[in-house]
Amino acid sequence: MIKILIADDQAMVREGFGALLAAQPDMVVVGDAPDGETAVTRSRTLDPDVVLMDIRMPVLDGIEATRRLAGGPKILILTTFDLDDYVYEALRAGASGFLLKDAPSADLINAVRVVAAGDALLAPSVTRRLIAEFAARKGARPRPAALNALTPRETDVLRLIARGMSNQEIAGELVVAEQTVKSHVGRILTKFDLRDRAQAVVFAYETGLVTPG
Repeated sequence: MIKILIADDQAMVREGFGALLAAQPDMVVVGDAPDGETAVTRSRTLDPDVVLMDIRMPVLDGIEATRRLAGGPKILILTTFDLDDYVYEALRAGASGFLLKDAPSADLINAVRVVAAGDALLAPSVTRRLIAEFAARKGARPRPAALNALTPRETDVLRLIARGMSNQEIAGELVVAEQTVKSHVGRILTKFDLRDRAQAVVFAYETGLVTPG
């Protein structure tokens, strides 16, 4: 069972998402929180697998709450706006995925399962926002020597991850088995001590391996 905690300052949102997720055979909602500070406290007590985290909350916002929970539960950020100013900072803080609050119910259910399984989930509009963040920055970054640790094929895979492609799509692009792609992804994450694909996307842009456009 996937244990879920829902953090949002709107009671109706917590109740609505709670009812939807609790109805799934593989999920249980262990608690909720009206603000970031309560989310951190209850997460440490209830030990959820996934926290649905709103960004804009009183007392403590979702970004700082995500930062404080680093290394703990997977964080799935729920936001009203796909152009939220805090998308990039939340990824840096340790979020494993982003989903818009107005996404279809099936997308929310799938997102929880994807994040709980250790993968990352970024809505296409959010990925574009992340790229725009880097496009707005002035000056090119030198390519770090650390990237030399990548094999040519791992470099190809990381570039495609940064474009938002799934393992299946990468396998099709490179004409290899999906299991081979999974192995490459695992080695990339291990080499740079990255938690998941979301961090890999940030890493690819920060190091200059991939540039907007």
